[in-house]
Amino acid sequence: MQTPYASRTRSTDEVPSGMAIEVHGLTKSFGEVPVLKGIDLEVQPGKVLALLGPNGAGKTTTVRILATLLRPDGGRALVGGCDVVTQAAQARRLIGLTGQETSVDGLLTGRENLTMLGRLWRLGTRAAERRAEELLALMDLQGAADRPVRTYSGGMRRRLDLAASLVAAPAIMFLDEPTTGLDPLARQKVWDAIGDLMGKGTTVLLTTQYLAEADLLADRVVVIDEGRVIVDGSPKSLKRQVGSERAELAFRDGHELSVAAALLDDNHPVVDREDLTVGLAIDNPWHLHAILGRLRHIGLAPLSATVSQPTLDDVFIAFTESQRPEATKGAE
Repeated sequence: MQTPYASRTRSTDEVPSGMAIEVHGLTKSFGEVPVLKGIDLEVQPGKVLALLGPNGAGKTTTVRILATLLRPDGGRALVGGCDVVTQAAQARRLIGLTGQETSVDGLLTGRENLTMLGRLWRLGTRAAERRAEELLALMDLQGAADRPVRTYSGGMRRRLDLAASLVAAPAIMFLDEPTTGLDPLARQKVWDAIGDLMGKGTTVLLTTQYLAEADLLADRVVVIDEGRVIVDGSPKSLKRQVGSERAELAFRDGHELSVAAALLDDNHPVVDREDLTVGLAIDNPWHLHAILGRLRHIGLAPLSATVSQPTLDDVFIAFTESQRPEATKGAE
């Protein structure tokens, strides 16, 4: 059963003034392996921050520290103005957490899970039942409310898990990859629930593997890699940094692809060997014209050339690749 880290008596209006979340120089190692190497980030009240990064970058470790589940080695983290180490109990009254694994009770029904959590938070029987009904409706689970959770699909369990973390109406929510493994319809339902939180002024820190999700939901994006923040900004500003547009060139075979990638190495190409494409940031149509001219000069013509607006995928690839050793760039 998931523990709801929130107090029924605390509303979003009661968060102390200043930043809802503040992290300064946060460090954490497991044994001799450093995972966080001095993380800094801030989240304003009522805003959504998406924390992105490759697997192993330190996203879940950061969330667990902020949720008071893990003690940092160094630095300081404040949630709602409360130090997560020295004021952990006060911090827990402000926060809700949905982790990567669902943890509701499979033997109970969806309604029973939520009502029980409400009673644990001393809402009173009728208030707990009303809150359960509200959350079942929010997550579109009314039709399955009286079925044992063990009969739920993965997407239904995920939505119920998110509902469980909302029982006490937390001011600050941590969502650690809440839609991983869900089908598009289930993912949309979770997005709708997060949108409802945003509409109520809840502060949200979201980690996700789906960059379109971050683009849709987040006010700001922080990308971490190898335990450090490498980029921080709004989705719009970050996309501007990787070029006003993206060009994708398709080739006939792997040989043509490799030749093109080598020729265009100074343009920081993103090479997809499965689809036989090279992606490039371009400043304007004349920039693409010049690139095609360079290819024609060596007798190489792509099968197609398409232009699109940059996405957060482009941001993620551009900034994480820039952190890698030079030998690993461009040719992979």
